[in-house]
Amino acid sequence: MDLEMWRDVLLPFVGTCLGALCAVFPGKRAAAPSLPLSCLAAGVMAAAAVWSLLLPAQEQLGSLGRFAFLPLTGGFWLGVLFLAAAGRLISRLYAAAGADENGRSRRSSVMLMLSVTVHNIPEGLAVGAAWAVVKAGMLRSEAAATALAIGIAIQNIPEGAIISLPLGAVGIKRGRAVLMGVLSGAVEPLAALLMIGLAERLAPLIPYLLSFAAGAMVYVIVEELIPEMASRGRAEAGALGFSIGFTLMMALDIALG
Repeated sequence: MDLEMWRDVLLPFVGTCLGALCAVFPGKRAAAPSLPLSCLAAGVMAAAAVWSLLLPAQEQLGSLGRFAFLPLTGGFWLGVLFLAAAGRLISRLYAAAGADENGRSRRSSVMLMLSVTVHNIPEGLAVGAAWAVVKAGMLRSEAAATALAIGIAIQNIPEGAIISLPLGAVGIKRGRAVLMGVLSGAVEPLAALLMIGLAERLAPLIPYLLSFAAGAMVYVIVEELIPEMASRGRAEAGALGFSIGFTLMMALDIALG
């Protein structure tokens, strides 16, 4: 792989690591992530789901004509349902956590780590799929794949923080708390490398994998990032940030693709 591909494969993981490092600083609490960054990342990811994932998938299914929406819809909903099922499983594990208050806090923090780890897998697949499309010679620019990786990396910064900070708050050593936050993002480069490495063998499945990754990303945006905008009482600012991110990604993909 060339340097640009390695950079984009590692960028989401770097974002998680930066967030996890928040636990190193004494006196830190589980602070809310920066709203402008979260909204900007949400817009980038939404546009990437369309221009970098769904449209390339549609192009590869061109032989199906007007019926291409059928496999696209199926792959998209598999991505949505995968994360929905994972979230429900984590919620049940949350509810089953017993013991004293401190014990429950620790278990809850570990369950949160597992939840973030599970939904990081499709994000890694999305980066890998974007580069697989570039390597396949389709009309998608490397810059668009990089923008997708940057958007996911920005979104991962608060995710790394919301894992490591609560762990530190319930008495787990800072180094271990940081390590657990880092490990939650380690699946992303692995998933991306797996997708890139198997791209040729999985060529007939790439449209389905692209739409699967798009569905998973849209689910993350709607389930996590958009409610955050409303809950913090800054819906207008959040909508503007989302729109800016969406426009930037759209312009980048169209202008350079």
